[in-house]
Amino acid sequence: MSWNLSDLQGRVYPIIDPITRWLVRRGVHPNLITTSGFAVTILAGLMYGIDHVRTAGFLVLLGGAHDIFDGRVARLSGLQSKFGAFYDSVLDRMSEVTIYIGLISLYNQYEMSLLNIGMIYMIALAMAGSLMISYSRARAETLGLDCSVGLMQRAERIVLLGLGSLIFGLSWDGLVLSGIIVIFAVLTNTTAIHRIIWVHRQAAGVPLDE
Repeated sequence: MSWNLSDLQGRVYPIIDPITRWLVRRGVHPNLITTSGFAVTILAGLMYGIDHVRTAGFLVLLGGAHDIFDGRVARLSGLQSKFGAFYDSVLDRMSEVTIYIGLISLYNQYEMSLLNIGMIYMIALAMAGSLMISYSRARAETLGLDCSVGLMQRAERIVLLGLGSLIFGLSWDGLVLSGIIVIFAVLTNTTAIHRIIWVHRQAAGVPLDE
């Protein structure tokens, strides 16, 4: 059974709404929250690069929290816009690339073992899969399809990487972190393939003008 993210959001929103309403009253623009979250995520990538994994995990979760607030503030303040949606989506992708580069730096030590070299390839696969998940949905939406199926969407990736890094850091020679990366490498690409199959079932043989 897959994790129902909508159910989780329904439980989280009532908790965070007092903060959301405070931000709206203060006139905080949602694009500013998006930019702030991006800055936090850049710092997370830097923390991974210098082996401060627990700090990086906390910052990953903090950056993810910004993702929740910018959308909520935009809706409650009536400041939703096409540019805001575009800006948020682009910075989300840049944030993910920053995190993965930080992880590559973590495993790219001066005396790399075969394991570290293998993990760099795993990180590259995870980054490719993560970007393809987002691209496949965006491309499907241009065809009028809401392709949000599959595991390892952005929220799941943030929670798993952030909590895993924060709680375990590099304990047991980084076994937990390495395991999370391998899971990402497998499931993000599996999800991208799942979306291709889903779109094929919905749109095969349908003319573009429809």
